[in-house]
Amino acid sequence: MNPHILIIGLVWPEPTSSAAGTRMVQLIDFYLAQGYTVTFACAAAKSAHSFNLTAKGVHEVPILLNDSGFNQFIRTLSPSVVMYDRFMVEEQYGWRVAQECPNALRILDTEDLHFLRHARQQAAKKQVDFSTDLLYSDQAKREIASILRCDIALMISQQEIDLLVKTFHIDPELLHYLPFLEEPITPAQQKQWVKYEERQHFVFMGNYLHEPNWNCAHYLKTVIWPLLKSKLPKAEMHIYGAYASQKVMQLNNAQERFIVKGRAEDARESIANYRVLLAPIQFGAGVKGKLIDAMQTGTPSVTSSIGAEAMKGELPWNGYIEDNDALYVEKAILLYTDQEQWNKAQCAGTEIINQRYNKTLFLDNFHRRLQFLIMHLENHRRHNFMGQLLQHHSHQSTKYMSLWIEEKNKES
Repeated sequence: MNPHILIIGLVWPEPTSSAAGTRMVQLIDFYLAQGYTVTFACAAAKSAHSFNLTAKGVHEVPILLNDSGFNQFIRTLSPSVVMYDRFMVEEQYGWRVAQECPNALRILDTEDLHFLRHARQQAAKKQVDFSTDLLYSDQAKREIASILRCDIALMISQQEIDLLVKTFHIDPELLHYLPFLEEPITPAQQKQWVKYEERQHFVFMGNYLHEPNWNCAHYLKTVIWPLLKSKLPKAEMHIYGAYASQKVMQLNNAQERFIVKGRAEDARESIANYRVLLAPIQFGAGVKGKLIDAMQTGTPSVTSSIGAEAMKGELPWNGYIEDNDALYVEKAILLYTDQEQWNKAQCAGTEIINQRYNKTLFLDNFHRRLQFLIMHLENHRRHNFMGQLLQHHSHQSTKYMSLWIEEKNKES
């Protein structure tokens, strides 16, 4: 009998809108390839851009927040594995899963460490240097408690694993490194890439529901592009991304050659026609999907230290990493105008994808890890007594708050 996994989504995946959507589809593809029956449940509303999971053979189930109907649903489904899409989902449904399916393996897909991103954002807004003191927040307590309550947390960044282990003393056995799962770049694909001389202009891509992307687009408009545009009078800066708000659209200025394009139907197809991707990311966490997309299309990039964090290991970058504004502009000009440097950067991007994100390097190991945990779940949980304690106390408070909200909803 095939194992059954229930994935509880924060939102319905939109791979054309965000890296998180792409990541979720990659994970679903893995489970399907391993013979799992996959059910995806979500309380959010679908959009026109939601991925058609049923076409892959996934069962789609709409659910409600603070609703005891979920208990009956999961009791009947009786999955052997449950995966939460980010810690907020585990907070909402974790106690119900533990109550109805106590023997199901519980996986948390973190996407990135939200409390790390939040701490960096606070430092940027206050215009102070980032320090580890900013990490000790209520959000950190919530997110780390969620990690401890689960049997395994999927981490997309090795640097974030190091942070959890060294700073917060989390048992490495509770963490599993699983980056973006990419197809390797072949010589045949490289031959299909748009050539240097056939490309023009700079590009940035981002989902604007994600605050670091709005901040980056604004930084490009107000800091980087004013320095860059006079040096390359024929070049334009094109801004793409899903869910562009009015403040994003207002950045558009044709006279300044700063063009806001809006949503790209296919991010990689759009990026593939540009000469250089600019991503001077000021705060954030995890691994940046836009930089993966750039490498997959042979598009060199100039980014910041935070942008490139945990992505390249000891390999050369797919362009340049620079935090000083004046030097950032210099590197952008060099990459844009020097074909030799551009070609080297393109090759470096191929090496990063093939050596660090090639899915064949990770999937067998992940499968073995899941099999081991399923077979030795009781012993694994015994070694995570802090998680059991949090499961008991945290979920009691969450449970009664949820039941109270449910009763209030019945009255209204």
